[in-house]
Amino acid sequence: MILMWVAFALLTLLAVAFVALPFLSKERVQSLTYNANSELIAIYHQRLGELAGELANQRIDQVNHDESVVEVKRRLLNELSPEKSLMSKGNNRIFAFTGSAFLVVFTAIFYTATGSQQQLQNWHTAMDNLPAYGERAVMQQGEPLTQNELQAFALGLRTKLAQNGDDQVAWMLLGRVAMSLNELDMAQQSFDKVLRMDPDNMSVLISYSQVLLLDGSEANMTRAAGMLSKVLKADPTNLDAISLLALIAYERHDWLQAKAAFEVLLNSMDEQDSRYSMIAQRVTEIEQKIAAENSEQNAQLTPVAQPHAQGEKDNSNAATSAINITIELAPQLVDKQPEQGILFVFAKAASGPAMPLAVVKLTDYRFPITVQLSDSNAMVAGLTLSSVEEITLTARISKDASVMPSTGELEGRSAVLKRSQTKAYDLLINELIP
Repeated sequence: MILMWVAFALLTLLAVAFVALPFLSKERVQSLTYNANSELIAIYHQRLGELAGELANQRIDQVNHDESVVEVKRRLLNELSPEKSLMSKGNNRIFAFTGSAFLVVFTAIFYTATGSQQQLQNWHTAMDNLPAYGERAVMQQGEPLTQNELQAFALGLRTKLAQNGDDQVAWMLLGRVAMSLNELDMAQQSFDKVLRMDPDNMSVLISYSQVLLLDGSEANMTRAAGMLSKVLKADPTNLDAISLLALIAYERHDWLQAKAAFEVLLNSMDEQDSRYSMIAQRVTEIEQKIAAENSEQNAQLTPVAQPHAQGEKDNSNAATSAINITIELAPQLVDKQPEQGILFVFAKAASGPAMPLAVVKLTDYRFPITVQLSDSNAMVAGLTLSSVEEITLTARISKDASVMPSTGELEGRSAVLKRSQTKAYDLLINELIP
C-alpha cells in the first residue's frame, strides 16, 4: 500500500513539473529595454524624414522611395520585440501555481470518482482476516461466513495462491468456497488443480462430483459417475459417494439402480436421522415409478375399449376433482426466498403413498398466486387426486428442480382436507425448512 502511494506522489510531482516548468523557464534572448525600443523608433522616423527629403530633392523617384519605406518598416519590426518586454516573471509564477493546483485537484476528483480505492480496501481487509475466515470455514469456529465474507475469503485465497504458488489445501478451500458462491467454473478449476497434485484425494473427488451434478449435463454426470466409482473402489462404504450415485441414477431415470443406492443409504442410517424419512419417501417414489412403468408396458399389450368414452370420463373426473389454491408468502419470509426459486404446489394422500397425487411446477410466479390442481396434474397414471378422499396440500419454494424438501427452502402445508368438499383453499407459506 505504501509503495502505491509513493508511486502516486512521484507521478504527481512529474505531472506538476511538466505543467509548471514551461512557465518558469527563462528564454535565451537578448532583453530589450523600453529606451532601446525608443531609440529604434526614433531612428525609424529619422530615416523616413531622410527618404522624404531625397524624394523632394528628386534624388530618388517615387518607386524607390516606396520600396525604401517598406524596407525600413520591415527592419524596425525585426529589431523590435514588444511581447518580450511585456513578459513578467511574477505572472509566470502565478500561471505555474494555478496550473499545478488545477492538475492536483482534477486528479483527486477523477480518482475519487473512477478509482478502485474501495476495492483495494476490501482486498486489504480480506488479507488481514484470512486466518479468521479459515478458522470459521474449516474449523467451524464462530458464526458461519456470510456471503460477503465468503467473497472476501475467496479473494484472500486467490491472492495467497498468486503470491505463494500451488498450495493443495488453499486450492481445495477455494473450490469449496466457490461452490458456496455458485461460481461453478472457479470451483472446477480449483479442484482440477488439487487433482493434478493429488489424483486420489477422495474429498475433492466427491466435491468435484457435486459441482458436475449442479451443471446437469449428460457429459458431466458421466464424468461425476466415474469419479464416484473411483471413490467407492477405495472406500465401498462411503455414504457421500453412494448418495451422489443415487442422484445420478435418479436423474437418468435408472430406477432400479437408484432404488438400490437409496436402500443402501437407508440401511446405513438410524431412523432418528433427519434425512431418513426423506430418503424413505424417495424410495417409495421410485417404487411407484417402477410400478407405473410396468403398468404402461402391460397396457400397451392390451387393447383399450371405447377410448372416446374413457376420455370423456377422465375429463369429467379432472373437472370434479379440481381445487383452486390461492398461495401467499408470510411477510417474515420474503427476504429468505432462494434465488431463482421454483414454486411447487402439490397434493398428497393424508395416509398412503408419499408420491404426490397432483403437482404444478412454476418458475415464474408472484404472490399472491392462484393455482389449480386436478387429475390432469397427476404424476403417475392411476394415482390421481380423485382416487383418494383425504388429502393434504403443500406449497414449497425450492432451490432446485426437485420436489423433495431440502434445507433453506420455504414451505406451507394444510391440515387434512376432504377432497370432495374442497373446491378452493387459501395456503400460506410460513415455514423455513431447517
